[in-house]
Amino acid sequence: MPSYKLNINDKDYTVDVDETMPVLWVIRDFVGLTGTKFGCGIAQCGACTIHLDGTPTRSCSIPVSAVADRKIRTIEGVSENVDHAVQKAWIELQVPQCGYCQSGQIMSAVALLEKNPKPTDADIDGAMQGNLCRCGTYQRIRKAIHRASELI
Repeated sequence: MPSYKLNINDKDYTVDVDETMPVLWVIRDFVGLTGTKFGCGIAQCGACTIHLDGTPTRSCSIPVSAVADRKIRTIEGVSENVDHAVQKAWIELQVPQCGYCQSGQIMSAVALLEKNPKPTDADIDGAMQGNLCRCGTYQRIRKAIHRASELI
């Protein structure tokens, strides 16, 4: 079985896994970071969103062989103390209902604000459209992103 060197949240890991294993399962089952969630398995819902070289990426559909030597950030890498502006806004505005999609939502919101610190509603809708919320908290998500932009 091949070995892969991964940099996840600025920490190096070596994993011996099949080259086709999705990064999601490497992160969860071999590295032990369980904040990234499995939702649909076909890259449609966004629950598994990570940052790959700063870009929001669905980890359920990308094989580990495609991410070696690239920088991976998971929800655990956003902040150590849940003190990132997006996380603060999420808490302040009580965005989650069931909460299952929220790590993926936060990862997409963080990436948006890193590229565009003062997004419009249209910017937010465009950046977040691939993240599904079964509870329908889209209005709270949009408000929280605007609030986070004020906190940055």
